[in-house]
Amino acid sequence: MLPLSSYFDEWKPVSRIAGISWLGAYFVFLIYAAINAPNFLFIDFANLLIHEAGHPIFGVFSGSDQSGFGYTLMILGGTLLELIAPLACLAIFFFKREAAAVAFCSFWFFENFLYIGTYMADARALALPLVGSGDHDWNILFSQWGWLRYDVSIGQATRFVGWCGMIATMAWLAFRAWRSSQESDS
Repeated sequence: MLPLSSYFDEWKPVSRIAGISWLGAYFVFLIYAAINAPNFLFIDFANLLIHEAGHPIFGVFSGSDQSGFGYTLMILGGTLLELIAPLACLAIFFFKREAAAVAFCSFWFFENFLYIGTYMADARALALPLVGSGDHDWNILFSQWGWLRYDVSIGQATRFVGWCGMIATMAWLAFRAWRSSQESDS
């Protein structure tokens, strides 16, 4: 049996200038996100469109049942699609071995955790302005699961995962750019 790595080509090189530019842009975004935490960030407008599209897409499983698994999936569908979209893009670029594009999609995936965490932490307070029906996804879900009293802790943990993921993505891209420069120098 061949090792899994034998099924993939080598990563396409990341030029020094591209690596520095992308890392600089991500660093500036992290500063912007830290200064504006836990508020709605400019990229969240695009994420919100994807999120709202997830409800009717996953809503096909709910039928007329307002209490079962299908209903839960419809409510969760916004967050699911918000995470599936960057993961699907990441998978495409992973198989093409495009390191900078994989890093972008990974960063986008983990950035979603910032506002998802903020949304989760608001499940009891219900202070965030909402679009659509005005129903609060995470209030419904946490109430259903008996987790409502943990909303702030779960939200903070989710935001922490987002921050760690974005930083890990930057480290991976820095490694890929460094590796590419080492290979081009030899």
